[in-house]
Amino acid sequence: MTKEMNNRQAYFNYAIEEKFIAGIVLMGTEVKSIREGKVSFNDSFCMFDNGELWVRALFIASYSHGSDNNHIEVHDRKLLLNKRELKKLQNRMKDKGYTIVPLKVFFTDKNLVKVEIGIGRGKKNYDKRETIKGRDVEKEIKRLLKR
Repeated sequence: MTKEMNNRQAYFNYAIEEKFIAGIVLMGTEVKSIREGKVSFNDSFCMFDNGELWVRALFIASYSHGSDNNHIEVHDRKLLLNKRELKKLQNRMKDKGYTIVPLKVFFTDKNLVKVEIGIGRGKKNYDKRETIKGRDVEKEIKRLLKR
């Protein structure tokens, strides 16, 4: 059973072109809080700093059974990728309009926390309307097939 938290808003706001899976540097109470599903992706994004990739504004709620040593809920967390992947991401970020956003936080079979990140271009309003229209058409088709 792998529990995963998805960033549905990212798929709505960005046209995701490529995905990567990265490790993330966490404290113990952060892992326990993620296991409880207390993650929010609101306004979170990834950025480069001195050749390292960091995720910013990723909210991980404080652990409910934690002590005074609980983690800070919103702070920069380092993502772990190999050099080849980092270079590829940096080259894509040089192109105008591209952003790296976290798409999903999940546990592997070995109980490691991983983050799926995607590189994408921001959607315009008419693209978003088209996405909504497509979703509504799909719902209508499913509803008609159930009859």
